[in-house]
Amino acid sequence: MPVIQALTFEQLRLAVGYNLGAVTIIEADASGSTTTFLTDDIYGGTSDHQGKHIVHIGGGSSNNDGEKRRVISTAVSSNRTTLTTFPATTNASANGHQAELWDQEYDPVRIEAYIDQAIIAATGRAFDPIENTSLHFDGKTRRFDIPSGIAMIREVMFRRSVTSTTVHACERIFDEATDSDFTQAADTQDGKSGTSLKLTIAGTVSAGNFVADSIDSVDLSKYTHLEGWVKATTTLAAADFVIRLDNGTVTGDSNDLEVLNVPATTAADTWTYFSIALAKPEADTAIVSIGLEYNANQAANTVWFDQIQAVVNDSADWAPLPHHLWDIDKEARDLIIKPGGVRVAGYSLMKLLGGDIPVLRTDDSTINEIDDEYVINQATGLALMAHGGGRATDPDDRRRAAAPWLGIAAQRKRNMPVLTNVRHVI
Repeated sequence: MPVIQALTFEQLRLAVGYNLGAVTIIEADASGSTTTFLTDDIYGGTSDHQGKHIVHIGGGSSNNDGEKRRVISTAVSSNRTTLTTFPATTNASANGHQAELWDQEYDPVRIEAYIDQAIIAATGRAFDPIENTSLHFDGKTRRFDIPSGIAMIREVMFRRSVTSTTVHACERIFDEATDSDFTQAADTQDGKSGTSLKLTIAGTVSAGNFVADSIDSVDLSKYTHLEGWVKATTTLAAADFVIRLDNGTVTGDSNDLEVLNVPATTAADTWTYFSIALAKPEADTAIVSIGLEYNANQAANTVWFDQIQAVVNDSADWAPLPHHLWDIDKEARDLIIKPGGVRVAGYSLMKLLGGDIPVLRTDDSTINEIDDEYVINQATGLALMAHGGGRATDPDDRRRAAAPWLGIAAQRKRNMPVLTNVRHVI
């Protein structure tokens, strides 16, 4: 992709307005009301600004940020212009508040629509790059739900190696600290790496109840993340469970060295791979105890954990899975791994390299994800074209003036890299 400034949609709108010569930034030089804006920044008589558009900017809801109003009348006194607007804003305009003042013929709402149209026109040619490591090969599974936010996949990678150490294989019950609401079992039938730990939890469980197990002392100070698997009969929200680590027996309070929130599961009865950054690895030089705590939304449930290990995240060595070993089921939005791909990847972390459809505007703070210059030039050209016409109705010859802007946009679009060897999800 071209290098972009990642402008906000407010900045894009302003850039288009400046190209059109249609916008002025004004500042309130005295306190007004919810229907008046007082400024010394503009010139003209009592009717020169009637019918214009005002967009409040400056950040913060108290500044009426993003609210758009129409100027219905103006008054001038001692070189200060009072703009009366409709409808009323949420808050009174205070001294120092800023706004955009747009010419009557260029409605900022339409300018935003032209910006979105420019982005839509580039969709399929321009993508927001994405790198996703939420999936994991297990040597068996051939069909994976493609994570949301991915519209195309360029590469499927597998982690060939990583610096790691096992914290707990979850092949035995936790007996250092137990709780009567937890019934534990080593499940030899359902695991992602052999046997898993199965916790059958009663409905009487309370928030903060936990089980713990002692482990051989392990130095985690050079590691960055804790990885593992979790599954539950009901979907878990983020932080419903926490993993505790300590250099003494886990106590379930603030004395434990690490209290790590387990991410949400993807669905009920579905194994979910997780990776959690260690909070303070420098203190984890002699971890001898691990705890699993039901932290929130506690209820009767059955939860499995498997293969908890620590890794050095940046030590990973990645290799691409050959393209002929994977495919995409667009209708089901699934990634299909062919039998040969399962054998090649084995038990390893998966990385998807791809992209998402560029975002459209949701508010002024939305960040543009494609070439800013393309968007600005294309939207400027569209605005001029919309106000163009024949000689009788277009004395400023805007239709012809649009051509250079659209030409620059077309050139910027041609300069977007051609996507090769990608597979579209939608």
